[in-house]
Amino acid sequence: MEAIKTLIVDDEERFRLTLGKLLASHGLVVKDVGSGQEALDELARESYDIVLLDVKMPGMSGTEVLPKIKTIDPAIEVIVLTGHASVDIAAELISHGAADYLVKPYRIQELLDLMAVAFDRRKATQRAGG
Repeated sequence: MEAIKTLIVDDEERFRLTLGKLLASHGLVVKDVGSGQEALDELARESYDIVLLDVKMPGMSGTEVLPKIKTIDPAIEVIVLTGHASVDIAAELISHGAADYLVKPYRIQELLDLMAVAFDRRKATQRAGG
């Protein structure tokens, strides 16, 4: 299977590093950044399949950065990871193009399953030329 290239965007460094190691141990290619602006800078330089995006971050929140991510790469799959259970925010993010969301804490297998579906969708979109 092709390695899923993943960008983790979260202001909590320990969370990013732990999640990155877990995903890498499952064969994913992982990079992490600590802010929305860093994510936009990274996406301008490098292509990713999936962005794992935190909602509550200082500076630019997940809700502010999501539309900008989709402007850089409309086909990129964004999965929102939030510690703040809010159906309203999740619905807003999905209306702005997020593929799905998970409320922290979640099981790693649950995230891997969502990522597999998102990756398949991205590959299908690329094959279709969109």
